Amino acid sequence: MTAALARVAQPIVLAWGVRRTATALLAGAASTLAMAPLGLWPALFVTFPVMVWLIDGSGAGRWNGVGAAAAAGWWFGFGYFLAGLYWIGAAFLVDADKFGALLVPAVLILPAGLALFTAAGFALARALWDPGAFRIVTLAAALTATEWLRGHVLSGFPWNAFGYALAEPLALAQGFALFGLWGMTFLAVLIFAAPAALADPPAETRRPWLLPAIGLGLLVALAAFGTARLALAPTAFVDGPRLRLMQPNIPQDQRFSYAAKADVMRRYLALSDRASGERSRGVADVTHLIWPESAFPFFVAREPDALASIADLLPEGTVLITGAARLAPSSRPGNIEAYNSVYVFDHDGSILSIYDKVHLVPFGEYVPLRGLLQRLGIEQLVRVPGGFLAGDRLRTLESPRAPPFVPLVCYEAVFPHAVLPRGARPGWLLNVTNDAWFGLSPGPYQHLQQARMRAVEEGLPLVRAANTGISAVVDPAGRIVAQLGLGREGVLDSRLPAPLSPPPYARTGDAPVTAVVVLALIASAWRRRVRLLRPTR
Repeated sequence: MTAALARVAQPIVLAWGVRRTATALLAGAASTLAMAPLGLWPALFVTFPVMVWLIDGSGAGRWNGVGAAAAAGWWFGFGYFLAGLYWIGAAFLVDADKFGALLVPAVLILPAGLALFTAAGFALARALWDPGAFRIVTLAAALTATEWLRGHVLSGFPWNAFGYALAEPLALAQGFALFGLWGMTFLAVLIFAAPAALADPPAETRRPWLLPAIGLGLLVALAAFGTARLALAPTAFVDGPRLRLMQPNIPQDQRFSYAAKADVMRRYLALSDRASGERSRGVADVTHLIWPESAFPFFVAREPDALASIADLLPEGTVLITGAARLAPSSRPGNIEAYNSVYVFDHDGSILSIYDKVHLVPFGEYVPLRGLLQRLGIEQLVRVPGGFLAGDRLRTLESPRAPPFVPLVCYEAVFPHAVLPRGARPGWLLNVTNDAWFGLSPGPYQHLQQARMRAVEEGLPLVRAANTGISAVVDPAGRIVAQLGLGREGVLDSRLPAPLSPPPYARTGDAPVTAVVVLALIASAWRRRVRLLRPTR
């Protein structure tokens, strides 16, 4: 097997020019097979060793091959993000007359920018590269560091981080409770790239089977731990709360049309009161009615008729939790500013509590360097003339007849260890979102997968209300208790799963994986220095 793999590796190591670029690009693109909705993580046993061999083949370049490694990393990352995020272009077709011309540039520019982080990971790894199996540990540490940066720099975009390859099957996903996304990213690179050591010449790696065996052992250990955790933590439910998630499946171009106000409200009200069984009394059967993000094409708190309709819909004992735009108090005529908010309405239409979204989407909800870029004709996709404002902090909201919850609007749910405010631990997470921008594409599946991992990391149930889907109720081990599929209209009734005690990651955060990555990079630097100082014979 070692000799056969060496014959596969050699052309990749020796490749240069167009062939090297094509190899990196195709390997990156094929790596997205491991992400939702396919979840074909064994594909990474084929594509991740290619990363190692590309860096091996960078030594002929300048600066000890760091530049050549960075170039290979960029093409790998560009292929990965282009294949994994092409669906973002669908958002530019919602208002095609205004934004359609930006579709192709956006689909190319975002992957090109994100690929810079992969390039940096390859470059860092090459700078510390040393022959032998330990170089795969170096690569795992370097890519984990740069993936972490991708999740934080310029407000962060940790979408499809490599660690999500271990989010399926659910037994493997329990590792998120131990290590979080960045720890699972380190493990994913280490496990899936480890077979590259089998192609090493005997002079460089005495026991080429050792690291692949360790990687396989780690994978088996994750599966064993996850299987045991799932068996020992069956789904339990909180007494009292009865949830109804309303999924209206309204096209994006209607959701921001004030002219559609009456039609939207009628649809919401009729759908929310739909009987879910032979003996159902409609909304009277539930304690919490939940509508998705930005549910109204108007400022609901300033529309008395809408508030009256909500009061007419809700019986005593039922509350409505909904996403809605909130007009900023400082707004002036001609300079409207708003928050992307979550409201809790009581049965009489009064407002019990409000949360304003903290983590806004760049170019979707606000334009960075707005003055400069707007002069260049670049505007945000969501049409609020003055733009959205960011809330001041995450908040825990109280709701009658249910434990306190933390609202997360849209992609606020994709940031690990950044979904809970300081203070008392809530009873559940609520993610309201609107993925109608992206149609029937992989985007909503990826979004759900990432939100599910926050439930596993924090040991808290997750309730997810999405305009076009996928709406779901997820228990704290990541099991989907109830689900309403993508592109469907309907209601989803469910009980509220009970939380688990905080798992290790919820208590320690990223400190352990940070220590592992730093120590691995220090060890790599030391090994390389020793080799360079070793006298040659």
